[in-house]
Amino acid sequence: MSSTSENYSSASCLYLIHTLFESLSDRERHIASSILDNPAKAVHLSIEELAESANVSVSTLVRFVKKLGYRGYQHFRIALASEALSPEAKIYEIKVNRDEDPVSIAFGAASRALELTAAMVDRDALKDLAARIIRGGSIYVFGLGGSAVIAQDAMHKLIRTGIRCVYAEDYHMQLMIASQLNSEDTALLISHTGVNVDALSIAETVKKSGAFLAVITSYPRSAVARMADMRFFSASSGSSGVLEAFSARNAQCALIDAFYIAVMERLGSEGIQSVERMRAAIAKRRL
Repeated sequence: MSSTSENYSSASCLYLIHTLFESLSDRERHIASSILDNPAKAVHLSIEELAESANVSVSTLVRFVKKLGYRGYQHFRIALASEALSPEAKIYEIKVNRDEDPVSIAFGAASRALELTAAMVDRDALKDLAARIIRGGSIYVFGLGGSAVIAQDAMHKLIRTGIRCVYAEDYHMQLMIASQLNSEDTALLISHTGVNVDALSIAETVKKSGAFLAVITSYPRSAVARMADMRFFSASSGSSGVLEAFSARNAQCALIDAFYIAVMERLGSEGIQSVERMRAAIAKRRL
């Protein structure tokens, strides 16, 4: 990948609009101007409302967001939201009402992230990934930092299925595991931002080994997402400056749950037997 394409893929939504402004058509410039004049307002508009505000058709708006590199309006809206938040929202991941209590704030952020993520999930891709790991009989899970928690949760869920599930906490161990994969193997990499250099190194190592790479990330245009053979996107209302995207974490855990269910449905009675063996083994340790 060239340095130019790397810079383009990691550029912010507003930066792209500024940069590409001169290359836009007249109607697309109307859209760009409406967004740049008030990004925070644009975030809350539906596709029809933003098109009306810019005095263009919905089809023109769709072409505009695709020209920026987004798969659809929803992805564009999420990217824009991550940059148009107030300073308070960068802390709480949603616009904070001073009268709200911590429970309302936390659950509101989680609820919104779950709703947005559910709308973006490719159901067929999820089933295809489940079928792939069942055929291969194993899955290799990778995640660092905050994403390591999600990776551990994935292992905790998937190990119940009877499918061989491999994960290591140490970064160097993850690199070592990635280097030993082959074309029959499937890797699942979780990276919230998709731009962490260590996560990128793992992705590059997986690809070099010839293995199939599935990625869970919140940034569709990130370097890691662009390397993936299959992508699943988790929504978050946090800005790119928030290191722990709490709402994204909830959405990613829900994605893992959905993946586990897809695997178990496909395994049928074989999967149930695996769960029963696990429960029997743990039951012996209870008082």
